[in-house]
Amino acid sequence: MPPSPLLNEALVLPAPAKLNRLLHITGRRADGYHDLQTLFQFLDIGDTLTLCSREDGAIRLAPRLPGVETEDNLVVRAARLLQVASGCRLGADIHLDKHLPLGGGLGGGSSDAATTLLGLDTLWGLGLSQARLAELGLSLGADVPVFVHGHAAWAEGVGERLTPVELDTPWFVVIHPGVTVSTPAVFGAAQLTRHTPPITMARALQGGAGSWTNDCEPTVRALYPKVAHVLDWLAIRAPAMLTGTGACVFGRLGSETQADRLLAEVPEGWQAFKARGLNRSPLHAALGR
Repeated sequence: MPPSPLLNEALVLPAPAKLNRLLHITGRRADGYHDLQTLFQFLDIGDTLTLCSREDGAIRLAPRLPGVETEDNLVVRAARLLQVASGCRLGADIHLDKHLPLGGGLGGGSSDAATTLLGLDTLWGLGLSQARLAELGLSLGADVPVFVHGHAAWAEGVGERLTPVELDTPWFVVIHPGVTVSTPAVFGAAQLTRHTPPITMARALQGGAGSWTNDCEPTVRALYPKVAHVLDWLAIRAPAMLTGTGACVFGRLGSETQADRLLAEVPEGWQAFKARGLNRSPLHAALGR
């Protein structure tokens, strides 16, 4: 029997950022999607969602994100999808405290959706399995399942076939250059590398962080000179890489002190923060999963 719904309680939950520590594109499918191999890792920073049940079935989200229609927000879409899939007649008031930049390659929207699915499953007393929630999440976006499962992972397919891994957990300095990168533009670019030979997970892990690359990086550099400039600036100071299709880039540091020193050097006008790599999602720690 599923647990009882928490009708008079509010859940305040994190929606952590992610980094792609490695990203290879190994092929293009007939449907236009790309086959990937990637290493996902969480950060100890992200958005925050506050969820409260409603008895009238309505889904209310505040505040509205600039440039995003409320019904198109992945938080609202995730809540409505969960209602339909479970037959639940409850609704929710959801407040999204947005910290992660839109379109930064940090998985903010996907993480918000996963937190909504897991949080409302708890709040509404549904008792759905993590596997079922991940299945629902995949229909919202390829990155949602890793946030639902909540462990650093080696991912294949479009990013949905996940194997938990234990990665090193360095400090990172993450910089957003102030541009919006279009994922369709990157994946549609003629010069994008699409046939990197597949490797095994064991080989990727054995090679270590010093050998990890992002196949999207040369294309993003060519299309977005500001991203290239930040990558070049950062690479002089730390091992630097693009996450996802960008726009955020990250430098890997050996200690928080080194991260603080690098952060102090970041020029004005660039949005930057430090974060620690995590192999377990803080969302799952908060929910006791």
